[in-house]
Amino acid sequence: MLPQEKVLNLIDRHLKLEKELSSGDVDKKKYAEISKEYSELNNIIKHAKEYLNYNKVSDELNNIINDKNSDEEMKELANSELENLKNNYQINEKKIKLFLLPKDLADSKNAIIEIRAGTGGLEASLFASDLYKMYEKVCQKKNWIIEVITISKSEAGGLKEIIALIKGKNIYSSLKYESGVHRVQRVPDTETQGRVHTSAATVAVLPEAEDLDIKIDDKDLRIDVFRSSGPGGQSVNTTDSAVRITHIPTGIVVSQQDEKSQIRNKEKGLKILRSRIYDYERQKIDQERSKDRKSKIGTGDRSERIRTYNFPQGRVTDHRINLTLHKLEEFMEGEIFDEIVENLSLQAQIDELNKSS
Repeated sequence: MLPQEKVLNLIDRHLKLEKELSSGDVDKKKYAEISKEYSELNNIIKHAKEYLNYNKVSDELNNIINDKNSDEEMKELANSELENLKNNYQINEKKIKLFLLPKDLADSKNAIIEIRAGTGGLEASLFASDLYKMYEKVCQKKNWIIEVITISKSEAGGLKEIIALIKGKNIYSSLKYESGVHRVQRVPDTETQGRVHTSAATVAVLPEAEDLDIKIDDKDLRIDVFRSSGPGGQSVNTTDSAVRITHIPTGIVVSQQDEKSQIRNKEKGLKILRSRIYDYERQKIDQERSKDRKSKIGTGDRSERIRTYNFPQGRVTDHRINLTLHKLEEFMEGEIFDEIVENLSLQAQIDELNKSS
């Protein structure tokens, strides 16, 4: 049962914000912040009021049921209403609990996505490329901006590795469930016998860390420079422009060699490093909060197989929520990405709710 005080606080806060918005005494920036919070509270306020009103209405209905002067039709109607009231009470309680769950502060951030070819050789690199194209299409549909930070191609036009920054509204909240091992089952173009091969690619999604989020001291960094090398070991240039940055306290290492300028490589490397350290610190806090619990979603465990893409059967399966959609082609076109994200988000909320209850 929810503490009544918490529910009353929601109603009081909603009323206070309503007064502030109608007063006209707030500046533009403050007005936008208040409007956002007021809009979020609007979604829950009806449920909060119904929840608080439960005992009063319940007592009134029970009085009718127990009153000897009430006719049978009236009692039957009151019983029916009481049953509906009890059902609504449980629904309202669940919705309020979900609303009161602590918000992930990183949800509103941009995201850095890292895709790497896993087991499966050349076919794995082609799948890594297909995954990146899928995320590109999602970005196009949602008007997100995607910027490649570093890229390493394979011989057949696939990708050994690609790291990109995705910018827009609440990016991390939409992409955070993509971290893990993505497995593909399909017949490669080079397969003459028509046999299905299995290969994999890993995806890591990190919230973009800003200077305010992570302060990196120069004394904690070791920076090594070396000569960039292109595909097949060919020299890209003759200067030592490639940069390897090691964060000594965490042991996290980032290499960057896409740019001809050592300064630009260092800037890009620090952007990736900052986000990896931020993600590392977040995971450490999460583990300390729930040492004995293993969430099905968003554990950050990169070795976990999260999804299978079966091309012969045209299906995509997310193993964390046992969801199978026979819409693989649409998924790879970025068309039903939201459907899986919504299901994952709902399951994450339910898991969190079970932990807190």
